[in-house]
Amino acid sequence: MSNSVIEVLYEDNHLLALNKPCGVPSQPDVTKDECMIDIAKSYLKNKYNKSGNVFAGLIHRLDRPVSGVILIAKTSKSLQRMNQLFKERKVKKTYWAVVKNKPPHEQGLLEHWLVKNSEKNKTLVYTFPHKHGHLAQLYYKVLDASRNFYLLEVNPITGRPHQIRAQLAAIGSPIKGDLKYGYDRSNKNTAGISLHARSIEFVHPVKKELLFIQADTPKDDVWQYFK
Repeated sequence: MSNSVIEVLYEDNHLLALNKPCGVPSQPDVTKDECMIDIAKSYLKNKYNKSGNVFAGLIHRLDRPVSGVILIAKTSKSLQRMNQLFKERKVKKTYWAVVKNKPPHEQGLLEHWLVKNSEKNKTLVYTFPHKHGHLAQLYYKVLDASRNFYLLEVNPITGRPHQIRAQLAAIGSPIKGDLKYGYDRSNKNTAGISLHARSIEFVHPVKKELLFIQADTPKDDVWQYFK
């Protein structure tokens, strides 16, 4: 991916926010495919004409098929401070999800216990406490509807692996294109699913001012309908 197609959402001396395309991993994995950390380092190296290694620390991750706002620290100090904000749940994350089946309520709080199956890279969902499970909570509400789909806004409280995908599937509303969690077919002409990290909001760890960063949705037809 060339720097010309990188969508920079925000940048200062401490933080870099990019609009991650679906299909691109957040960090290096077994595929050896170019990831967002690679892209960020290349961007910073070229922009500032830096020689040698460039620091780019991943603050949080998005699943490979998910698009949207991803935050990268430009210094170890900002990485440490942002990690603390996430740990203290002082970061508000808002996702948009397109689903075929309307949830049972217009809005609500979902609580499940999630167990990660590492072999299958899939999260199992339980409606009761599980000895190997971790409590997962999110708020959702229906924002809009088309003839075939519903647009949901989702605000996760916890940050469990595959949380939004697994919890929405558990209430009968799997995300469009998400074969792993029960949707019947993949999305055409895209390496992703219809889950987008729409915005992120927090108090800047150095400047101490409220920061709101928003990412446009992908260009496919379904997202364009809901734009």
